[in-house]
Amino acid sequence: MLLLLMAVIPLSLGTAYMAAPPALRFVTSAAAIAVLAEWIRRGTEQLARHAGPTIGGLIMVTFGSVAELVLALFILASGETAVVQAQITGSIIGTSLFGLGIAILIGGLSRQRQTFNPAKAGLLSTLLILSVIALLLPAVFDYTGRQDHLHNIGLTDEELSLGASLVLLLLYAGNIAYTLITHRDAFADEEAEGDPAWGLALSIGIIVGCTAIIAIEAEILSDVLTQTATALSISPTFLGVIVLALVGTSADIFAASWFAHRDNMTAALNICVGSAIQLVLVVAPLLVLISAFMAKPMSLVFGNPLYLFAIASTAFIVNAIARDGETTWFEGLLLVGVYLLFGLGFFFIGPG
Repeated sequence: MLLLLMAVIPLSLGTAYMAAPPALRFVTSAAAIAVLAEWIRRGTEQLARHAGPTIGGLIMVTFGSVAELVLALFILASGETAVVQAQITGSIIGTSLFGLGIAILIGGLSRQRQTFNPAKAGLLSTLLILSVIALLLPAVFDYTGRQDHLHNIGLTDEELSLGASLVLLLLYAGNIAYTLITHRDAFADEEAEGDPAWGLALSIGIIVGCTAIIAIEAEILSDVLTQTATALSISPTFLGVIVLALVGTSADIFAASWFAHRDNMTAALNICVGSAIQLVLVVAPLLVLISAFMAKPMSLVFGNPLYLFAIASTAFIVNAIARDGETTWFEGLLLVGVYLLFGLGFFFIGPG
């Protein structure tokens, strides 16, 4: 099936070459990126099996968000910083609410309940909350600094965001040491063990090749983003927070659903929550640091209050789900419902 879906890649390149309508180019390139992201995930998994549990875990977390990062970089290069902020927000709530909700639904519809490792899930959810607090601090600082009695604060949003990004990357380095060295037994991924089905050269070739093609597709998508939003009468930020976010995280969502179907909710939680943590601690700060060398730098000050509420509430919802060590299909339905409500809010609230 995945090989058949690869046909969307030449279709996307063909529509770009023939200058097809912007909406068609946008849809085909987005679909191509989603397919390529799944190939990168599979290649990364096979490469991790070649490398062993410790180095393999490092490989998994390092390449886990390649598709989101490459896509965001091209959107950022086009000057759409608000869309990139929307994509970050959408990716966090997409994996934690929609992705986890769908996984719980798929696994729970045929079972009365599913259980998972509460200690492991609790550690991940706590780390997500702490990471999200660090991510949102620049926005809170900006709001405080805009008050009349504090308007003389001598620090720009960009400078504050650069400092916060460095702290987040340091936290990520600590997270790697914690999960892969000092407490690797608690975070060991049983599903990643076993002999690799692909050779080492093939695994590396698929990761590199798919990343290169994603870069091409991301450039096509970024060129028609504004035109597509105009043609569909929706804001570019809505495309970022819903469409682009789901495109970048689709591989994680499918993988989590597959593990949940096999009654492995621990792995499903690890994928969804781990992806959100990766976005907060790596993708967002890297985008801030790289954008400092661009004409229009990006900051971590989210202009839309709904972004702040969505990210913060998602972290606390995941923490609530992880407390009891079990899930039912109705919890999955609730997660998807909250995500849909956020989607409606982003659709009607317009640009941030």
